[in-house]
Amino acid sequence: MTTERDEDYLKIIASIVEEKGYAKVKDVAKELELGPSTVTGMFKKLDKEGYINYEKYGGVTLTEKGMEIARKTREKYSMLKDFLMHLGIDEKTAEEDACKIEHILNPKTAQTLKKFVEFTNKEGESKIWIEHFRHFAQTGEYVHYSPENRDKCPVHGKKVE
Repeated sequence: MTTERDEDYLKIIASIVEEKGYAKVKDVAKELELGPSTVTGMFKKLDKEGYINYEKYGGVTLTEKGMEIARKTREKYSMLKDFLMHLGIDEKTAEEDACKIEHILNPKTAQTLKKFVEFTNKEGESKIWIEHFRHFAQTGEYVHYSPENRDKCPVHGKKVE
């Protein structure tokens, strides 16, 4: 079982490895704003648990097991960030919150949130519904919508120039 910290390290290592082919202590230390000795200690732990291939003074790569954890963590993070931004949360806040939530989210909940975003991105009533929610979240004004009053809708009506 991985910890939140393990997942954060594996996610960062995966990003660096994609870019450079390997990750070094200094790369991860910089990303996580930690000292090299702290990162070295975690590398030893992750190596012992079979998540990374680590050689002292060398580059680190992920094992299959480590890649799978990093992939799942990144997918949850990305989905959560999209979900929060979909609700109208600004990108910086969505990134911060997604990073915290990704570690505690039940996979069933993650799947449902993903489907919710897909559903509300579709054209038609579901798209109108989420746009009205964003308007409500920003203004506190609930807008009843029906096709007959579309022109009068403050969210979808004709814009006055």
